[in-house]
Amino acid sequence: MSPEERRAMIIAAAVPLVAEYGAAVTTSRIARAAGIGEATIFRVFADKDELLGACVAEAVRPDHVVREIGSISIDEPLAQRLGDAADALAAHLERMGAVVGSLHASGQLRGRGEPPKHDDRAESMRQIREAMADLFEPERESLRLPPEKLAAMFLGLLFVRPRMGEHDALDTAEIVEVFLRGAIEEAK
Repeated sequence: MSPEERRAMIIAAAVPLVAEYGAAVTTSRIARAAGIGEATIFRVFADKDELLGACVAEAVRPDHVVREIGSISIDEPLAQRLGDAADALAAHLERMGAVVGSLHASGQLRGRGEPPKHDDRAESMRQIREAMADLFEPERESLRLPPEKLAAMFLGLLFVRPRMGEHDALDTAEIVEVFLRGAIEEAK
């Protein structure tokens, strides 16, 4: 296994543990999860801080969610495609939040390192927006706005989804329905 492959394997094993334990996760626990000896970690990472930083970088990478959105069949109805994409984005945001939040709560991120650069965030959003726009493409002729604008609007709704009480929270289907059909019911 090449050092790059070994590094990716260790990160894949470490991300869920970092999300659960934050900086308190031990390299011994990560090694067990990866099925390797602890010393192997330090053949590809200088120290635990470098490994934790790599876990954050992995968690915020957009390619997982872009690939997930790209795998949604355009043969499905638009509402289904948007719902599936919203669920994929929610899982991505949850993963990001779990890793970063856990490290922050355990003191690992306070005053350390630099926040992601604006260019990196903008590039991530561009990739996600383009993947979303592709979901609108089959209906291009019947859309009020271009797919790119609709993708941006839909993402905006998802990112500011209100957090309400446990029993009256907005679910994905409701957001998709209002986005596609509007807030006012048509007269019957």
